[in-house]
Amino acid sequence: FMQKQKGFTVIERLIVAAFLITVAILGFFQYSKITNESQNSQRRTSINAIYYSLEEWFYAKNNYYPEKIEDNTLPTMDPALLSDPKNAKIGSGESDYRYEPRECNDGKCKSYSLRTSLHDEDDYVKESRHK
Repeated sequence: FMQKQKGFTVIERLIVAAFLITVAILGFFQYSKITNESQNSQRRTSINAIYYSLEEWFYAKNNYYPEKIEDNTLPTMDPALLSDPKNAKIGSGESDYRYEPRECNDGKCKSYSLRTSLHDEDDYVKESRHK
């Protein structure tokens, strides 16, 4: 007579392996999506902080916009917000944050555009209030 064996069959093991692989892949994509959304939110927050500091403090005080943004240009905001999620400072070639001044003369500019690249979305852009 046949003796009953203990353990799992090859088919059962393959089904469990396929299930675990599927769960791992879905988890990875969800993690990537959450990470991208978090970085997009961080980028928007930084661009908004720079924008409001330029408009409400710098322009209100000086009646022009700066040609460059450096650590001491906007003392009303946290300087950490001048760096993108990869820690590249605005104005550096590697930064996701771009400050594009227009009509500058002697370091004084009439307008600007602030922009950052977002994951799976169009660029986030803020234009100066004064043209």
